[in-house]
Parts: sequence; C-alpha cells; structure tokens
Amino acid sequence: MITSLAAARQRVLAVLGSLSMYRLVLFALAALAVIAFVLSLLGVIVSPAPLELVASFVVLAVVISVVDAAAQRLLRLPWRIESSLVTALILLFVLRPGLDLSSLLGLALAGALASLSKYLIAWRGRHILNPAAFGAAVVSILGAFGAFEWLGTSSSWWIGTPSMAIPVAVLGLAVLWRTEKVRVVLVFLVVAVAVSIVRQLVQAQEFDMSFDLLTALQFAVLQSPFLFLGAFMVSEPLTLPPRRRQQLAVAALVGLLAGWPISVAGLFTLGQERALLIGNLLAFAFALRGSVRLVLERREFVTPTAQELTFRAKGKVKFLPGQYLELDVPHHRPDARGTRREFSIVSAPADLPTLRIAYKNGDQKHPSSYKRALAEAAPGTTLAVTGTWGDFILPRGETPVLMVAAGIGVTPFVSQLRQLHAMGQQRDVVLVYVASDARELAFRDELAATGVRTVVFTKDEPADLPAHWTWANGARLDAETLERAVGDIASRHAFISGPPRLIADLAPALQKARNLTTDAFAGY
Repeated sequence: MITSLAAARQRVLAVLGSLSMYRLVLFALAALAVIAFVLSLLGVIVSPAPLELVASFVVLAVVISVVDAAAQRLLRLPWRIESSLVTALILLFVLRPGLDLSSLLGLALAGALASLSKYLIAWRGRHILNPAAFGAAVVSILGAFGAFEWLGTSSSWWIGTPSMAIPVAVLGLAVLWRTEKVRVVLVFLVVAVAVSIVRQLVQAQEFDMSFDLLTALQFAVLQSPFLFLGAFMVSEPLTLPPRRRQQLAVAALVGLLAGWPISVAGLFTLGQERALLIGNLLAFAFALRGSVRLVLERREFVTPTAQELTFRAKGKVKFLPGQYLELDVPHHRPDARGTRREFSIVSAPADLPTLRIAYKNGDQKHPSSYKRALAEAAPGTTLAVTGTWGDFILPRGETPVLMVAAGIGVTPFVSQLRQLHAMGQQRDVVLVYVASDARELAFRDELAATGVRTVVFTKDEPADLPAHWTWANGARLDAETLERAVGDIASRHAFISGPPRLIADLAPALQKARNLTTDAFAGY
C-alpha cells in the first residue's frame, strides 16, 4: 500500500512538474472562478452575483496588471502576467465583490496596494508580505474607520462556503503537491480547525448555548476559508522560510490566529489575512534571505549531455550542503514555465564565493524558453539567485547514510561529500550511482577524492574505477538489486535524488531504510 501510494505520488509530481508554479496556481484559481460563476448563475451561491464576480475580477486584473507592468518597467524586470492574475483572483475570493462605484473603488485600491507591496515591502528583491493579504487587510482596516466609509468593500472570504469546499480541496491539493507543501498546510489546517472548535465551545458556554462537536467541525472545515487560505496563501513559497521546521512553525502560528481571531480596539480582528501577514513576518525573521547576483565565469560539459555552470557570487550566499537554489534567467516571451528554475548546488559552502550548478541538456528539438536563454548566457552574464531552500541535508550525528543518485541527480551529494571532505569529517556513507552509460557518470574525480564507497550501475563497465568503487556488472537498478548492493540498508538513512519513476521503482527497498529523504526532479 505504501509502495503504491509513493509511486502514484511521484507520477503525479512528474505531470505537475511540467507546469511552472505560477501557471499551475493560475489555472487552479481560474478553474475555481469559473466554478463559482456557474454556481452563482445556478443560484447555489447567492452572493456574489454573476455580474459582481465578472466586474470585480476585471477591475482587479486591470489595476494589478497596470501597476505591475509600470513597476517592473521602472525596475527593469520582466513583466509576469501570471503573477498579476494570480493576485487578482485571490483578491476576488477574499474581498466582497460588488457592482457599485464604492465597491469597485475599494477593489481597485486593494489591488493597487497588493501590487505595490511586492516592490515597496521587499527585501533584496523578494516581497516580505503576501500581496493579496496585504491589500485586503489594508482596505478592511481603513474601512473600519469612519473617514474611509466610502470604501465599499472589505474582507468577506466568501470562498469559504460548502458548495466550494470540494473544488478548493481538489485543486488546492494539486498546487500543494507541486510545491511540496502538503505537510505544512496540514499543520495549518489541524491547528486552525482545532482552535476554531475550541472557540465555538467557549462561545457556546459563554452564551449558554448548546454545543455539538460534529456541527462545530463541519463549520470549521466547510464554512470557513481555512482550505483556501492554506492551499493558496499559506503555501506561497516566496513568503515561507527555507527550512521545513520553520515553515511548520509559521503554519501553526497562522492557524492559531486564524482559528481564534483577536479583536483590536473593537474595530477589527487579527484573523484570516491579517493572521497570514503576522506569519509572513515570523517567516522573514527566520530567514532574511534575498536576491544575490551571480556572475557566470565559465561553462563546461561534465558528461556528453550535462553542463556545469561556475559562478562567482556578488554578495553573501547562505546554504547548507544538499540544498537547492532558484535561478532567475529573464528573457523575452517566456513559455508556460516562466523565468525561474530550481537547481541543486554542486559546490560546497566551503567553496564560496565560487558557486556551481549542473543540468542535463535534455530535449534538444523542443527546448523550453528558459533552457534556450540559459544556453545563450555567456561568461560575464549576471543572473540572480532568488533564494536557497530545501531539507535534503544530512542528519546530524553518526547515522550511516545511503545516497542513491541518478545521472545529474548526483549534484547534491557532490556538495555534501565535498563539505564533509573539506571539514575533515568521517562518515559511513555508501553512494549508489546509476547512469545510462559510463560516460554519463559526472564528477567522478571529485567523488573519488572523497573516498566514499560507491556502487555504479551502468550498462557498460567504466574504465579505471577507483579502488573503493565497484561496478554492478551491468545489472539494472531496482529494489532487488539495491538491497543486494547495500545489505545493511535497514540501518541507514537513505537519500535519493532522481526522477520520480526511479523513486517509485526503488520504493520497496527504500521504505526498509531507517529514514528516507527524497529529492525528485522532472527536468527543466
């Protein structure tokens, strides 16, 4: 059962990985908007009305797109229409739509504030606060004061209705699988729902009312915006800290504040979007990360089909061995996957300010726009790292480790082993390295220098293998051959970096390991 679930998860990730994060979120939100429009037409959703939805979205989309385009032109950044439309759609579900002038003015103000916050409330090129949450919060707070009564909209979170619960849950799960934030949002939901139920119990006792646990649970799940808030806002990677335990802490805090809104001076509450903004500030405190410029020094082929890029960092880069970076390569007419991609870091922290990444050339007939732009980058080109993330890092202590790498998926292990070697640390590590043929074994010399025992799975026998390397005699790497090659797998913390299909094939063996950490990739 566990094996089939793991295999299914990796296949889903492979499909979702063909879309950029922005494009997938945009499609999901657009689908929700269409579903809401149809339900409104059918009278299932009484408010907002169909025309209110259309007019409100048009105002939000136009205002946000114009402000984004102007700001990005001023800052000489590529205009990303997906980002503008995502913000507009989120605000459509968060704010109260309307047709009257005051409502449309309030929506326009919220959209403009949301867009401006990306550039004005930012640190080294990355926004600190969720833009939609900021725009909605400011308009709602202003509307609570008499001088701003002309603002005809405020936070309503009308998306939190039973008729929209299933679509939000299904489409939200697709987004969470793509961003690998399922656990983070589950923590948020558990905390928010639990706190909401406790709040309902306290209120029932305070007003001497009856309390039914099932009814309270249904209200917290089906008639609150928790599902939408978690799937489409708490999960936003750009405002989350880099480490998973930090992300879980932020999710728990947002869940606590959203589940039990706190009244401020009797005018407004610290609930929903304001809870998220407080969580954003905690995330910012965890990691003051930002954009760092990289100057390309050279590129070279490390295998017939894989290239390595060597950069010099202009600024301070912080990362742990095994983490990945997000590299922004602006270019004209980017395709559906946008201008950013994630790459595992080959070099070790000890190598800084030199920083290296590697990638497989892949499809030469139909390359992505990103791949073409990266291939055209010449030495001297300046690009930007927009962040470093990931928990694909070695455990502390002396736990024996198994590393399983497929082709260029060896890159995080090169970083980890180089750092161990540079620090003079000894560790019981076995590397299982699979490639299509011997020529595709990248970074052989660097790996050999670390002295780590390595088992090679290739069709042909590699020449001049180091003494501590063994060839699997042409065997295919599967669960059975992996267990034969590493007989003590049950005592090891297994790490695997490779395509989802390989991870699914090895699942029967890997699930026997002491612990398992995966780093799936689906190309770029």
